[in-house]
Amino acid sequence: MHTVWKGAISFGLVHVPVKMFSATEDKDISMRYIHKTCITPLSYVRKCQTCEKEVEWEEISKGYEYEPGRFVLFEKDELETISGEANKEIKILDFVNLTDIDPVYFQKTYYLGPGDTGAGAYNLLLDSMRQTGKIGIAKVSIRSKSSLAAIRVIENCLAMETIFYPDEIRPISQVPNLPDKVTVNEREMEMAKMLINQLSTPFEPEKYKDEYRGRLLEAIEHKVAGEEVQSAPALQKTSVIDLMAALQASLDATKSDGTSQDGKVTLEQDASVSEVKKPKAKTPRAKKAKEPIT
Repeated sequence: MHTVWKGAISFGLVHVPVKMFSATEDKDISMRYIHKTCITPLSYVRKCQTCEKEVEWEEISKGYEYEPGRFVLFEKDELETISGEANKEIKILDFVNLTDIDPVYFQKTYYLGPGDTGAGAYNLLLDSMRQTGKIGIAKVSIRSKSSLAAIRVIENCLAMETIFYPDEIRPISQVPNLPDKVTVNEREMEMAKMLINQLSTPFEPEKYKDEYRGRLLEAIEHKVAGEEVQSAPALQKTSVIDLMAALQASLDATKSDGTSQDGKVTLEQDASVSEVKKPKAKTPRAKKAKEPIT
């Protein structure tokens, strides 16, 4: 793994040297903009509108537009000093329960490995957090951006989740058309709870696949081979049934093993439900394609 940051975790007077690594990777298939006339990739050009010339990176700084057309400029070292990034510290402020944090706050996950020194302090923090069941709320600056973070244990590794500040979370009151008072039919509620219980299962992330990515890789292979890409027909809606019938059909579809059959039900905007049947896919199967190098 590539080290993205080096520093230390501090709690109280204890400093734990760590190296930071990205815990996730983007598996999106990269596409480039192409000039269709000559099949040439388009380039991003940093051009100054006043000088009418391309600008090199060393001639670029960051600026804040405080009035239309008027800017204050900041160099990289100035921003690092303001953000506190220069001290390379993940300062734990409090220890809390993980369940106290709503998932809406979470941004990105990093693994924190032991630094070149201080393995004993790393193991002490890891095991003490594991035994107490607590996570640390910390402040950190990465790439000139200050962020809150949650330090927690994943297996035998410390991990850091960057999290939003409270004023970065939009209030729910801004969501339009939320009901002032929720009222539901008791029979529908009981059937909905039965359906949720029948569909409940332990979380097994390996069973979830990126189907779009798979179809796109297959289409890329067909196009590379000079074949026409065929798409499966869109799902066709059939009979319209009411909400109780939809719940009952859903319960029937889960049967004994809790897995859905071919029939599906989808809610319409008017709270009615359409029953949908899966068409047979006509796309020919292709060998698994390698991801294109970008």
